[in-house]
Amino acid sequence: MVKKPKLLPSKSNFPEWFDSVMFLAEIADFTYPLKGCGVWLPFGWELRNNIFNIMRRLLKETGHGEVYFPLLIPESIFMKEAHFIKGFENEVYWVTHGGLKELDVKLALRPTSETPMYHMFSKWIRSHADLPLKVWQLVNMFRYETKATRPMFRLREVTSFKEAHTVHATEEEALKQVEQAIEIYKRFFDELCIPYIISKRPPYDRFPGAKESIAFETILPDGRTLQIGTVHYLGQTFSKAFDIKFLDKDGIEKYAYQTCYGVSERVVGSIIALHGDDHGLVLPPNIAPIQVVIVPITFKEVPGVEEYSREVYEKLKNHFRVELDLRDKRPGEKYYHWEVRGVPVRVEVGPEEMRSKTTTLVRRDTFERIKTDLDNIVERIEELFNDIRSNIKNRTTSWFEGMLKKAETFLSLSGDAKDAVYHLIDENGEFKGGVVEVPICGDIECEMKISKFVDILGEPWEGTGEVKGTCICGKPARKIVRVSKQY
Repeated sequence: MVKKPKLLPSKSNFPEWFDSVMFLAEIADFTYPLKGCGVWLPFGWELRNNIFNIMRRLLKETGHGEVYFPLLIPESIFMKEAHFIKGFENEVYWVTHGGLKELDVKLALRPTSETPMYHMFSKWIRSHADLPLKVWQLVNMFRYETKATRPMFRLREVTSFKEAHTVHATEEEALKQVEQAIEIYKRFFDELCIPYIISKRPPYDRFPGAKESIAFETILPDGRTLQIGTVHYLGQTFSKAFDIKFLDKDGIEKYAYQTCYGVSERVVGSIIALHGDDHGLVLPPNIAPIQVVIVPITFKEVPGVEEYSREVYEKLKNHFRVELDLRDKRPGEKYYHWEVRGVPVRVEVGPEEMRSKTTTLVRRDTFERIKTDLDNIVERIEELFNDIRSNIKNRTTSWFEGMLKKAETFLSLSGDAKDAVYHLIDENGEFKGGVVEVPICGDIECEMKISKFVDILGEPWEGTGEVKGTCICGKPARKIVRVSKQY
């Protein structure tokens, strides 16, 4: 039986802190008796919905239609693309029986939806007039995760898998779509105050069947990087495997060009991990399930406080997601309850506030206390929301940028120099955290040597300008790669 925490440990103990926050803030319960699977709780599910509604809005603004495809994929469809199958052969869950009867055709639980979607695209697309096709879905997917599972970060059932898929007439249009997808993700993560780097994955670490893979990564409090979004240029790999062809304006039949891009509940986990503190969640106001909580401070000898708190509630209810806490508990218990859930603003209402027609506002991010008149409370809270969001973003970004380093050389700990390794690994071989940009000559052998020490994230998507420094082999560098330790 899993021992449930009563109090939150320090965030310096990140793994224990994270699991405790998940429980105490009622985000999700991962004591379900199946490794890598968890149960979303109401508060966590609403937080998840608020986050993905931002993505829903961004995709709708850019012409994407929302769809839903079946969870079960017939083996005959799944096995059509060789690169894809090889990339997922160790991760697929297979359904082999219906009741007691063995199925004629095995069914895969989707590890992602390229194969079923592209099977249908080949039926839908006939002419250039059918292009571009841009669709997306928010679904669950299953992968037999053989590494250690972690709530939100490494799962066997991913419950919030947003995948977009697009089809285009030309390579140029598909590459422009890749650029648009990157911009969508930038806007998404910026709205969530999640700092990130964007890297081009090396050829040996691309999505199965992709011609190019671009990854968004953030850094968690333990210093490890977490991939939070990916964008893939597929070229004609899948269109040729699934016969996705169209007649162009001249009546010539051609294969289409494709892209796909996805995010998951790792985004939710990143918000918890990056913004939270020793008191629990710290949520940007735009996604907080409850934005404002009103806590009456009542005394038997001073009647009327509860009635005044209801007046405050009526003033706020049409402007914010607000909760009036009338539970029969001490104010301190209520403060803790809402602090651990990251409610951005607490409104305290006591006898003094009742007599002066004021309220006391308490910011969750700094615990600053602000007196305000009831007549101005809506405007004051809106101002606080902007300040809270800016503060969350600035302090998280500042910490993140401090975890990014550059190195002139990359030699092993046994070598004469240990520039890049020094930034990531101490003299005892323990990981210190962060990301380092290192120079390499470009030979695959050198990259394989580097990967013995750290994980290779890829080249900076934005470019690096002039390349200086020395590779692990001692040769002058020809490109820059980012290295870290990944989840």
